[in-house]
Amino acid sequence: MRYVVVGGGAIGGTVAAGLVRDGHDVLLCDADAEHVAAINRDGLTIEGPVEEYTVQVPAVAPDELPAELDHVLLAVKAHHTRNAMQTIGPRLAPNGYVVSLQNGMNEPEIVAAVGQNRVIGAFVNFGADVVGPGRILRGNRATFRVGELDGTESDRVRQLAADIADAEITTNVSGYLWAKEAYGAMLFATAVSDLSIADALADPAYRPLYLALAREVLDQATATPEPFDGFDAGDLDGSIDRLVEFNRGSAKTHSGIYRDLAVRHRKTEVDAMLGALEGPLLRRTGELIHAIEDGRRVCERANLDLLAAYERLERLGRPLNAVIDVVDAPDRAAAGPFHGRPVAVKDNMDMRGMVTTNASTVGVPPPARGDAEVVRRLRAAGADLFCKTNLLEYAAGSVNPTYGMTFNPRNPGRTSGGSSSGSAALVGAGVCDHALGTDTGGSIRIPAAYCGIVGLKPTYGLVPIEGVFELSPTLDHVGPLARTVRGAAELLEAISGKACPVEPVSGVRVGVLARQLAEPALRPGVLARVRGAVEALAGLGFDVREVDVEELDLADAALGTVVLYEAWQAHRTRYEAEGELYGDGTRALLELGAKVSADDYRSALADRDRVTTGLDRALAEVGVLAGPTVAYVAPPEDPPFGTPDGDVEAGFTGPYNLAGLPAVSVPCGEAEDGLPAGLQLAAARGQDAFLLSVAAAYEEALHAGA
Repeated sequence: MRYVVVGGGAIGGTVAAGLVRDGHDVLLCDADAEHVAAINRDGLTIEGPVEEYTVQVPAVAPDELPAELDHVLLAVKAHHTRNAMQTIGPRLAPNGYVVSLQNGMNEPEIVAAVGQNRVIGAFVNFGADVVGPGRILRGNRATFRVGELDGTESDRVRQLAADIADAEITTNVSGYLWAKEAYGAMLFATAVSDLSIADALADPAYRPLYLALAREVLDQATATPEPFDGFDAGDLDGSIDRLVEFNRGSAKTHSGIYRDLAVRHRKTEVDAMLGALEGPLLRRTGELIHAIEDGRRVCERANLDLLAAYERLERLGRPLNAVIDVVDAPDRAAAGPFHGRPVAVKDNMDMRGMVTTNASTVGVPPPARGDAEVVRRLRAAGADLFCKTNLLEYAAGSVNPTYGMTFNPRNPGRTSGGSSSGSAALVGAGVCDHALGTDTGGSIRIPAAYCGIVGLKPTYGLVPIEGVFELSPTLDHVGPLARTVRGAAELLEAISGKACPVEPVSGVRVGVLARQLAEPALRPGVLARVRGAVEALAGLGFDVREVDVEELDLADAALGTVVLYEAWQAHRTRYEAEGELYGDGTRALLELGAKVSADDYRSALADRDRVTTGLDRALAEVGVLAGPTVAYVAPPEDPPFGTPDGDVEAGFTGPYNLAGLPAVSVPCGEAEDGLPAGLQLAAARGQDAFLLSVAAAYEEALHAGA
């Protein structure tokens, strides 16, 4: 028999050399002129730990193939299959056949060119690399199967298995190919990093990603997957450990996909192998690979971190209704203080090319032409802005039913709070460590308290709000939600452009707001947790004392009037055009706002100044003010703004919006129903770093005590 091997690279070259060594007549065809010339001049060399030898084999370019081909072993890259078959098809003898030794499932395209009875399937899993013209490194021995596509046995398959070293017959070649497709999806993920296959698979941070990728493939399998070389569709979790050992035993440390991306800088097989398959993680893996192919990214661990965040988003964030849109392979600077860190963005902030929905069906704009300033700064810092998050409609305190409520990661029967609902939920669920929110009366700190995370409303004006849809411009703030206080400080640095060092503090005077602790709506469990937090602050050596700010009694009415008046100014045109499309709560808020007179607004601004004066007076005596973030734990639903329950919810947070003071909510333990309570700390204007230093001292003491 004479075999024609089309594609003399790693796999085709190794098989061709083995056939020649074993006495078979072989013609090798490859499009790389330098490779062909070296083989004709010096022979084809196989090297590495498996075996080392050189054979003399004739090699030709594709246009030099003979007029008739009998037995073709096709080993070109998957995305070159169609072009190869345009050359092979007209030359294939009536009784000839094509065997695909390729990655992926290319048999349907080959069948379309020459007919099913002239195609044989094959599964090849040994590792090899072309290390130079005419030289191939074989990394290991591994499973090699050949079989008819219809599952029958045949003389030609038996002949192939007898001729090709290591090849064995299978009656389920499709099952092997589906299994390798699932394993291949894992390898594509490892290839976006600079880690070896074994090291990438061994890292427990990425295990859920690999399992999810494999499941996305296997859920679409049309044949029963076969186990091979440690991979077993029936034991995916155990497969990863076995595949780590399998790959540690190979001299081929990185996949061919990685070498195409990082070494050869050429197009990979990703579209040919994964493009026809459905699944969000498969698609996002492909998009990351395209970004590397296009030079927008390089192979690095940060890409794996992003893929892992996507996996958590699908597994943990989607069930909470926390996500509005996902950004595939987001643009970012190649380096910076936030390099490669996934950050979620509340969907009232513009990101170029994406619709800023504001979680509303009213006034939906076209895709943004540019980035909000905070988004631009985070891109410049190297952050991966990987998703837009759900929120209360236009950040105004109620849900639009089209988008729905975001559920609490600690108890999905409760709300995550608002209006920065999705951002808080994703951080609380562990999808990401950082997210952006906005805060007009507590919309960062309230969901932070409900979800058991850190939420900071910075000093008014410290963080730019350009490109963020305004609700109440004299009260609006952009700020961080984070797993830790230090994480919030890092994110604040990136979006403010100013240093925010978290440093040791001592001798701080802490003023506990007696008026807040005496609030009748304050739940006993929350009160107990806040009192415990105050005791912990005293235990740190801080000078804890009670303070009273009588002007806080003016805050609820002043906040409500200012927000209602300014929100009506922002929404009036939209409301008059399509008011019926707003959610009920938002429409009610705007209708109240339409009734607020200019005199009412001026009076509220005067009360705002009184509240500010009272808080400034207290902060002249103490370094920070302390009290509860919210009077209760996460309720089943978000209380609408402007209602009695809504006033209670923002009663402790709103005064700091009026005064423009930095305020942070940090978790202080579990209260009613086992849900988290928040301790709120506030400091003087511009003292954000000092405030976070005090908060970090409390956070570290709380964790040490736990």
